[in-house]
Amino acid sequence: MRVRVMDLKKYTLEDLLLAAMKSEIESHAVYTSIATQVKNGLLKDKFKFLAQEEKKHRQFIEQVYKAKFPKKKIMIPETTPVPLPSLLMPEEDTPLGTILKNAMAAEKAAHEFYQSLSHEFTKNDATIRNTLSYFADMELQHYKILEIEKESMDRFEQADIYWDMVHVGP
Repeated sequence: MRVRVMDLKKYTLEDLLLAAMKSEIESHAVYTSIATQVKNGLLKDKFKFLAQEEKKHRQFIEQVYKAKFPKKKIMIPETTPVPLPSLLMPEEDTPLGTILKNAMAAEKAAHEFYQSLSHEFTKNDATIRNTLSYFADMELQHYKILEIEKESMDRFEQADIYWDMVHVGP
């Protein structure tokens, strides 16, 4: 996976934080929805985990926003000037492989975004900078979780293998 640095200099810090919150809210909603739709118990648990991770990221970004803009109310925009790929709610008949591929692209972009966003904070904001850098690493871990699931699914599809009840949750 090739990682690129995003040039965020042309955006205000407020736009960047609002875009991050919007992205985390959308990702949480999509992962929660997918978790309710998949039948594979282990995969369901992974999507629930990813949804919770996105929720925690949003909460931290909200704290940063409130610290940087204490007099402003958080207003999540419908659209944002920051070019982050959205993780869209899949149609009911969207193949799981496509869902995983789209989620991987969104996690990769989130990694690049948080890595670049961390550089927007100075040494005076070392805690914020380090946490955003950690988020970038976490997004890369999310990518890997999804990649492993996709590769596993592809192997089973190629071999036309399906074992009923093998991944049923507790």
